[in-house]
Amino acid sequence: MAAVAVGAVSLPLSLSTSSKFITTKGVKGRFMVFAASSGGGKSGSDDKKNSWSSLFDINDPRSKLVPQGKRKFLDVNQAFEVARYDLQYCDWRARQDVLTIMLLHEKVVDVLNPLAREYKSIGTLKKDLAELQEELAQAHKQVHISEARVSAALDKLAYMETLVNDKLLEDKKAATSDSTTLSPTPYMATFETAKNKAQRKSISVSGPVKPYHPLLKNFWYPVAFSNDLKDDTLIPIECFEEPWVLFRGKDGKPGCVKNTCAHRACPLDLGSVNEGRLQCPYHGWEYSTDGKCEKMPSTKFINVKIKSLQCIEHERMIWIWPGNEPSAPIIPSLQPPPGFQIHAEIVMELPVEHGLLLDNLLDLAHAPFTHTSTFAKGWSVPSFVKFLTPESGLQGYWDPYPIDMEFRPPCMVLSTIGISKPGKLEGQSTKQCSTHLHQLHVCLPSSRNKTRLLYRMSLDFAPVLQHIPFMHHLWRHFAEKVLNEDLRLVLGQQDRMINGANVWNWPVSYDKLGVRYRLWRNAVEKGVKQLPFSK
Repeated sequence: MAAVAVGAVSLPLSLSTSSKFITTKGVKGRFMVFAASSGGGKSGSDDKKNSWSSLFDINDPRSKLVPQGKRKFLDVNQAFEVARYDLQYCDWRARQDVLTIMLLHEKVVDVLNPLAREYKSIGTLKKDLAELQEELAQAHKQVHISEARVSAALDKLAYMETLVNDKLLEDKKAATSDSTTLSPTPYMATFETAKNKAQRKSISVSGPVKPYHPLLKNFWYPVAFSNDLKDDTLIPIECFEEPWVLFRGKDGKPGCVKNTCAHRACPLDLGSVNEGRLQCPYHGWEYSTDGKCEKMPSTKFINVKIKSLQCIEHERMIWIWPGNEPSAPIIPSLQPPPGFQIHAEIVMELPVEHGLLLDNLLDLAHAPFTHTSTFAKGWSVPSFVKFLTPESGLQGYWDPYPIDMEFRPPCMVLSTIGISKPGKLEGQSTKQCSTHLHQLHVCLPSSRNKTRLLYRMSLDFAPVLQHIPFMHHLWRHFAEKVLNEDLRLVLGQQDRMINGANVWNWPVSYDKLGVRYRLWRNAVEKGVKQLPFSK
């Protein structure tokens, strides 16, 4: 992008053949514009002004023919021509601003010239200088305007490059409906379409966290690791601001019921598992995995049932379906790639909204600034960091880091990191690396200010580490240390967000995966049938 922008600014802009300079003064609004024109007369300053000609004696690019978009569509070449014209105009406008200031400076010198003072009173000099000071102030103001125009033109060119890279200029439906009027250029889009897509990419995440949309519940959510749920174990969880409890039934299969006794609303996780039933510690009422009360000591039995969720064990994890719609027939696979062995499975409760945590996990560009005492210690800061991904994907790889990453709906992040040894990177891609670390992060939305994080770490080397005593505690210590480096920042973001700040003010190129997560989530909450970036 930098090369494109610089090339556009430094284009040879049709230098005119005039070589002599005199100044004529015109008025445009309130701004006094000095225009260069050829003319007779020589002075001591002519040679000096002639040296400026290569900088200022250029044609106004507004005389050039530029695509005006009379047709519904501009092809990509025409679109880039419009952007190039914008940069040429900004370049010409900036040169005129500088010329104006230089000529005003010459006038100031002339006014203050000792020879000039012989013919002018002090009052006249003060008046002339005051007028010149006002004109200089206006000229400097115009320079700032030109700087803003240049910045806007470069932003437009950068955005158009993004459209081309993402193939957003290709509008298949429009191409089909307007096939009789369109040229065969492969990538086409109207400026209005590009504007709408730019607005779509504008993300606002600010203010107190709103209640979770019911449509976000219609997914399978992993809530615990199988190894943590023993036959006599109770695991309390929160999901979408509702309390639940996990336990295994008589058949060993997991169940998930509301963590509230039907009798006196006592938390059931304070009780115990009795012959595959969850027993309330208050009066001993016992519930099966489907929520039905099967035992009521000390009283006449009545038919009572508490709410339960569909609960399945799949690939060493416990999954629940919290939504009202029928459950999806397929549960996503979160297994590490072939050749990897699981070394650690860790669960943590974090005081942040799960979307903010996902934003953080989907961003690697922050690593050499945030994780300077853990895994990114010693990393250099690249000139550019990019996340390269297919047009319709939620996965890709980081450049220049040898790291593959994927967001897997509704709340999972998978990454594979090429390493030479713990904490060190090697190669430019994971394929060039001989050893790898695979990570799974699950960000379960417990409540609007709390996330249940499930972390799994796998390696394709050093299997002996699995058998070292207390190694699990070491991995947990390291994971918590890394997470704490992120947590202090995300907590700060959450505080600012709740007070009205937008945490997605200026998305840039390396934010691509995080932006796509936000667009995917917005589409889910709007009830879009065909979700974006789906395969």
